[in-house]
Amino acid sequence: MAEVKVYYDQVGNTLTVWFGNPQEEYTSEETGDEVILMKDKNGEVIGFEKLNYTIPSTTNLKVSFETATA
Repeated sequence: MAEVKVYYDQVGNTLTVWFGNPQEEYTSEETGDEVILMKDKNGEVIGFEKLNYTIPSTTNLKVSFETATA
């Protein structure tokens, strides 16, 4: 079963999403759109962080997922 971890930091205004093991992070790459990609030793993306992400304090953060197959 796949596991996705989502963290929202109200103080730092970041949204971090892991779909791989965070302990396997080896390097990171900024895309230029205030998004940082976290990668493992093989260069595979295992997570991303969106900088300057804010939601109104009265809004609940809702997350939904959809599985796509080839």
